[in-house]
Amino acid sequence: MAEFSWFHPLMTAVERERERIFAAEAYLWQHPATGFREWEASEYLAGQFASLGYEIHSAGNIPGFYADIDTGRPGPALALLGELDSVLCPSHPDADTATGAVHACGHHTQGAALLGAAAVLRQTEAFLGLCGRIRLIAVPAEELLELAYREQLRQEGIIRYFGGKSEFLYRGYFDGIDMAMMVHAGPGPTRTFTVNQGNNGCLLKNVRFTGKAAHAGGSPHKGINALYAATLGLQAINALRETFRESDHIRVHPIITRGGSAVNVIPDDVTLESYVRGSTIEAILRENKRVSLALAGAAASLGARLEIADRPGYMPLHNDPTLTGLSREIMDALVGPENVRIRDKWEAGSTDMGDLSCLMPVIQPVVGGAQGELHEADFRITDHESACVLPAKLLAGTACALLAEEGALARQVIARKQTVYSTPAEYFQALDAIFTDRQAVVYRDDGSVLLNC
Repeated sequence: MAEFSWFHPLMTAVERERERIFAAEAYLWQHPATGFREWEASEYLAGQFASLGYEIHSAGNIPGFYADIDTGRPGPALALLGELDSVLCPSHPDADTATGAVHACGHHTQGAALLGAAAVLRQTEAFLGLCGRIRLIAVPAEELLELAYREQLRQEGIIRYFGGKSEFLYRGYFDGIDMAMMVHAGPGPTRTFTVNQGNNGCLLKNVRFTGKAAHAGGSPHKGINALYAATLGLQAINALRETFRESDHIRVHPIITRGGSAVNVIPDDVTLESYVRGSTIEAILRENKRVSLALAGAAASLGARLEIADRPGYMPLHNDPTLTGLSREIMDALVGPENVRIRDKWEAGSTDMGDLSCLMPVIQPVVGGAQGELHEADFRITDHESACVLPAKLLAGTACALLAEEGALARQVIARKQTVYSTPAEYFQALDAIFTDRQAVVYRDDGSVLLNC
């Protein structure tokens, strides 16, 4: 990074913010909350940003905010992100005893790193020669949890979409932003950065089988067993698995959320939740229809009724190759080229960073520094320097590299971008088409049955 005269002074400035970064990480770890409930984390970080002199633009009726840095020179706009929410893992020793929430996802390190970058980028000397604008965003609700709660928020008009980044897109908080970046801490060797090709997207399914209650011992023949219909549907989905194309990376993993009320009553109301994941939106929609048909066929075979509510989850993530290549220079300088892994690997998990990648170049490196596995009871940060300070350095350093020299590198990223949708309107149209509520099995008066999938 010899060509960047600001690099070493900037990294030294981040190191001077270590105490602030570690204090934020500790606070966020101790105050976990799931999506659209992260009020304590949001208020804490907003207060920290305000103490640095930032003007806070709050999301208002949901947690989260953004703050801008305008260099005063025309140029590209970059968003730096940190996620606020936690997962639910009641068996984790540090889980909230009332809610089961815990940052076994590592998102608390993102808020700490974002704050560290914000503290340094606020300093005037860091902006010598930079152009354009940097938007720092604390975003809620990346983990797709508590779907019934999010549906309630949607019905109340509080949110439109279940993911925080989708919702912030809808609210216009990414208007005018040309590219976005965040860093995710995870298991693996410390002082390493990994950038994979991308991640699956997903669609959400809420399924309700309705049968007829009857005495399970005395008159089961008078009932329609909704639980049997549901389990038959799960078997039908399993029978589809060998037909999924490996290149589509399809994942379907339903759970039964209500299975009956009493052992001596034929279950008449059974509910399932599921994702349908895949590497393209076309593959997700195609296989989702087959999953719906499998469930409908099972319901029809037992005379049960079936309601299916599909909701948009997240779009597939594609890490932008140009932005990855340019950011690699910063990563190489921070940890050495031997500790930077740029891989063609496709991850089957999902993130709403994919929704941003549909509209702009994005990158989400993963930095080591944790032990255990994500979302599990043994996850915790063991190298706080690696998980919190290094990401702050990468965020600040990449921002400066992109916006130096009249934004030459950022303009390269923009010129070479390849996105799924040309405009936000196209993206929202695709999302809105997924919203469906249907009676998937229709029993006609003539005795015939229609599968409405």
